[in-house]
Amino acid sequence: MPIYEYQCDNCQHQFEVMQKINDAKLQDCPECQQASLRRLVSMAGFQLKGTGWYATDFKNNHKGSNTTSAKTDEKSTSACAHNQCQCG
Repeated sequence: MPIYEYQCDNCQHQFEVMQKINDAKLQDCPECQQASLRRLVSMAGFQLKGTGWYATDFKNNHKGSNTTSAKTDEKSTSACAHNQCQCG
């Protein structure tokens, strides 16, 4: 829900109210009880809740499998690599 800021034209009292967008604008000042409130244009205050609003929600924590694991297969290793051959 948005937070709206109001100011009384009679007593200059300012305050904020959390209201639904479809709610009617306030008219009576809570300080002087006069019907002289106006809604101010200010930076909107809002809070994001739920999933999908944080950078961590969409990050892929699994690094891609671009790097292949370096497993050695004993069958493919030559005997020369282990100094077990008779070649020289």
